[in-house]
Amino acid sequence: MTSTPPDLHAPGLEARITPALEAVEASLQDSVRGSRDLVDELTSHLARAGGKRIRPVLTLVCAQLGDPELAVSDNVIAAATAMELTHLASLYHDDVMDSAPTRRGVPSAQHLWGNNRAILAGDVLFARASKLIAQLGPDSVSYHADTFERLCLGQLDETFGPVPGSDPVEFYVHVLADKTGSLLSAAAHFGAFHGGAGLEVADVVATFGERIGVAFQVADDVLDLVSSEETSGKTPGTDLREGVDTLPVLLLRRREAAGTLDGEGEGILADLAGDLSSDEALAAVVARLRAHDVIEETRALANRWADDAVAALEPLPDGEPKQALTAFAHLMVDRIA
Repeated sequence: MTSTPPDLHAPGLEARITPALEAVEASLQDSVRGSRDLVDELTSHLARAGGKRIRPVLTLVCAQLGDPELAVSDNVIAAATAMELTHLASLYHDDVMDSAPTRRGVPSAQHLWGNNRAILAGDVLFARASKLIAQLGPDSVSYHADTFERLCLGQLDETFGPVPGSDPVEFYVHVLADKTGSLLSAAAHFGAFHGGAGLEVADVVATFGERIGVAFQVADDVLDLVSSEETSGKTPGTDLREGVDTLPVLLLRRREAAGTLDGEGEGILADLAGDLSSDEALAAVVARLRAHDVIEETRALANRWADDAVAALEPLPDGEPKQALTAFAHLMVDRIA
């Protein structure tokens, strides 16, 4: 668990949001409990494992664009907590779908308790997020519902795959915008709106949030291959084992379709078509991908989305919040430098 914001190159702002982030953490830990002990152990499992809390941080930073008193109000704290609860709920479900053995460096909930209980735990957390959002009024309830709908539709689209004739890379980015970008967009919107910055500013930071969500997830596709399990908290290449093509693989397939794929890339695609059920086979194909220049192409795309996110902030006045958001964008991709 953490209640310290990342280095946003804005010391005054960081000092202002640190107590609010501590309040969010306390609210979060309260929200994942409240049932019998056995249930609490399950629903608090991922919250206790830690996490970067990037969605609450984004909410609190965007709230600084408005009224200083509203920026740390109960409504902003509730919104930030609800964003993290919604994210946690999606992780319980994702790990069931991916059959992921670990998450955040600990065994996943579905690995410890089974699929049925992990799914229900995610549902409980989403219900508790919804109760917090209900305190913020009908407009926020509708916005949160739209966000969760996009998140689920993105997950469904990923399972169905692109329609014939469409560009798989463009489709994949659209899925990322729904699955990851939508929640970061909502986190930014809620912060600005409930911090008193107004709808126009909330719309600006919502666009920023969606773009940085895509950048973050593209960067994660790189980290999934180049980081160790100890660093990332996940087994490298889990998506590959489940037959999910992340961006590096899609870029290889795009080269194949264009007739520009090299021999090593052809070998990687052949390996991916084989049996990856053993840890040795998965590790071998991950190692080949790490050494291929498609990883650099993916890094470049992550940086381009981060740059586009920063460009969206142009209408905002100069100052610590804008400075912090720019630093936030770079932090999302500097992990893969």
